[in-house]
Amino acid sequence: MIQSLKHRGSPLASAREQLLVLEGPASIPSFASRIAAASLEPLRSRSIEVLQINVGKVCNQTCGHCHVDAGPDRGESMTWETMESCLAAVEAARIPVVDITGGAPELNPSFRRLVDAARALGARVIDRCNLTILLAPGYQDLIEFMANRGVEIVASLPCYLAENVDRQRGAGVHEKSIEAIRRLNAAGYGVEGSGLELALVYNPGGASLPPPQAELERAYRAELYKQYHITFNRLYTITNMPISRFLEDLLARGDYERYMEKLVSAFNPRAIAGLMCRSTLSVGWDGRLYDCDFNQMLDLEVAPGYPRSIGDFDAVALFDRPIVTGRHCFGCAAGAGSSCQGAIA
Repeated sequence: MIQSLKHRGSPLASAREQLLVLEGPASIPSFASRIAAASLEPLRSRSIEVLQINVGKVCNQTCGHCHVDAGPDRGESMTWETMESCLAAVEAARIPVVDITGGAPELNPSFRRLVDAARALGARVIDRCNLTILLAPGYQDLIEFMANRGVEIVASLPCYLAENVDRQRGAGVHEKSIEAIRRLNAAGYGVEGSGLELALVYNPGGASLPPPQAELERAYRAELYKQYHITFNRLYTITNMPISRFLEDLLARGDYERYMEKLVSAFNPRAIAGLMCRSTLSVGWDGRLYDCDFNQMLDLEVAPGYPRSIGDFDAVALFDRPIVTGRHCFGCAAGAGSSCQGAIA
């Protein structure tokens, strides 16, 4: 059993180590075999409704559950030239949604330029924000910038309880996150009728599945308003994926096999139709193409024989491509299902 997944010189080495863990033990079935056992066709994409662009792994936080392994010590950052290739694909294929993620995507030097260019193409733009970056020196005008352009904000707040947030994301993060939401509300985000969308994201603090999304959203809404008088539009629940830091934590606790068995036993065939990989194309910071952000972190590029770089984008080929799967995919198909837009089924 691999003892640690911390970097040994390069992210690629880390990805290979993770895949070695995910390929065993033999008692855990492959995702493809479970799909077949449910009499479902092998996964293929059906469109590209979302171009999800990971603009880098640089972040102002180091969260315990981060599947990107992002942090202040990372240097990977997408260039403007690669962003231009992304924009060319959006224009050529008329992709309606540009979903910008990281790291803290706002730390990429060309973040604002990318937002403006995507909006100029008529795309709906989503910023996946960790909230605390909105308070950082030099970034406090970000809220105004995004509000003026109608950017949707999807923000991580893994619990409404301070101790749970700080345990997962670092001391003082909960207090900063609440202050950031207050400022977002003041600009109209999360306020009914403003047209400025604010979604919060919950993920479990440990090796468990999220509770029902609608039920948890009611609790979030009530508690956050009661305690802090803040509001939001919707809550997304996302299952922790057995990748990177969370995988290492599972291994350290001896919980990996138990967690995988939990995901497998909770496999829900009804979630398959709505898996995000079927309508999303993921672009890595270096321009390589993946079926989803999770595959990206495992270095599982799109299937052989299909364009593998955004510079070689071919809508006809990529619209209907076989999806590359692995055991980590059980995380997206467990229970109510999990995607970047929350529960599926």
